[in-house]
Amino acid sequence: MRRVAVIGAGAWGTALAIQAVRAGYAPRLWVFEPELLTLLRETRENPWYLPGVRLPDGVTSVGSLPEAAADADLLIVAVPSHVLRQVVTDLAPHVNRATRVLSAAKGIEEERLARMSEILAELLPTPARARIAVLSGPTFALEVAQGRPTAAVLASDDAGLARELQSALATPTFRLYTQRDVAGVELGGALKNVMAIAAGIADGLDLGSNARAALLTRGLAEITRLGVALGARARTFAGLAGVGDLILTCTGQLSRNRRLGLALAQGTSLADWQAGTRSVAEGVRTARAALGLAQRTGVPAPIVVEVGAVLFEGKPPLEALLSLLSREARPEEEPESLAAPSVSA
Repeated sequence: MRRVAVIGAGAWGTALAIQAVRAGYAPRLWVFEPELLTLLRETRENPWYLPGVRLPDGVTSVGSLPEAAADADLLIVAVPSHVLRQVVTDLAPHVNRATRVLSAAKGIEEERLARMSEILAELLPTPARARIAVLSGPTFALEVAQGRPTAAVLASDDAGLARELQSALATPTFRLYTQRDVAGVELGGALKNVMAIAAGIADGLDLGSNARAALLTRGLAEITRLGVALGARARTFAGLAGVGDLILTCTGQLSRNRRLGLALAQGTSLADWQAGTRSVAEGVRTARAALGLAQRTGVPAPIVVEVGAVLFEGKPPLEALLSLLSREARPEEEPESLAAPSVSA
């Protein structure tokens, strides 16, 4: 591969463009907002989403999707989940037959309950549909941009494509593992954001380390049950895209979803929090989608339900967590039983 384009100049897209330079490429970075495009070109920095990190000279910022995609061997799609369908619809006519497409978006479409790779497969031209991979794992954008050691997972139905991207994008500080469980990798990366909101609420209420550990453990069981019911492999959630990303997002100071939970616990409304930030907390939209998926599959998802009640029904955060604590006592399920949708949560 010679030509790489990153679609989306949020924190994650900007970090991946910087990482692409480390891997030996001169990527084009597509920027949606004209004002931000001007800032990137004039200052060589993304002050909206990744302040304090200089863009290497190898990154070229562009405002045109056709220009970004022109002759690209690899398109890295890193836009928020709620705009991915529209962006890919506009992008698709400009994707050439040999292009590989890597989804770096973490979310689930609210309306259709589709994973990001499913949207790509639906909208991309036929040749490109066979060359889709996904990237997920415990990856704060700022630390990737700074070159701090990071490990992540590349998943694709095409094992050869995953290995090719691994070889193309990995560096000594950006270690990539491969596997084939696309559904598991995507669901782990999306659903952990809902758990991070819950963890932020627990921390904001000062419930203690014991409560946080219990919440993460039961959250992982909930993610695994739902993921398996949707076709993922249970063991995927024991890896980087599952427990690794869950730990990072639920405990890390840079986690937007955890910060949202903290704010909710301290009395800030969802509307006020969203009005005060440019960044997207994917867990809000994912919570709606997860509620839909749980209903579709019949899988119990008590943490998702309570987070949804706080976000969308105005339920007091403390009342929501007390609802979880007061649930009927039951045995802890064996790991292999997580695959059974009939198991109560």
